[in-house]
Amino acid sequence: MSDRRPKLSARSLVTDLVTLDQALYEAVTVTRTPTLDTALRRLSAAADHSKLSFAVAAALSLRRGRPRRAAVLGVAAIGVASASANLLGKKLVRRPRPHRAEDSPFPGRHVPMPHSASFPSGHTASAVAFAAAVGPTLPVAAVPLGLLACAVGYSRVHTGVHYPGDVVAGALLGTGSAALVVGLAARAARN
Repeated sequence: MSDRRPKLSARSLVTDLVTLDQALYEAVTVTRTPTLDTALRRLSAAADHSKLSFAVAAALSLRRGRPRRAAVLGVAAIGVASASANLLGKKLVRRPRPHRAEDSPFPGRHVPMPHSASFPSGHTASAVAFAAAVGPTLPVAAVPLGLLACAVGYSRVHTGVHYPGDVVAGALLGTGSAALVVGLAARAARN
């Protein structure tokens, strides 16, 4: 009796994940969501260069104590995440951006296609890093900023500039960047 189960290998796992990633991207691109299109396009554009996070940080920094400390940690985490995503991740992986057909069924949802590589999502990495670094110091902001970061990540898929896997990788990178910054700050405070 022969075993007909496919052998699990790194190559077959990566192939399956890429196939799933493409299928999820295509499912989003062909789903009609006119109410969301404009809002997500605007959100995606507003997250360019971490403008949303910097605006929140500016507002937080107007108050002394924990809000200002949270803002500093959040901005530092953006720096680590952005540098890691854009100077390392995109240059090492070099994944091409998704193909947006000229005859896309919903061209009104698109934002301009960036010229950089697709993997990982820098927008997501920075938004998650900010939320994850601010949250421990200012817990009242954790849920709203976390939801905003999730929305920014999804907006990048919805607007056609990232695959879902790019967003997941960006979220992991952002979480790690925040953990590094928060950990270093805690260590410095103990010394």
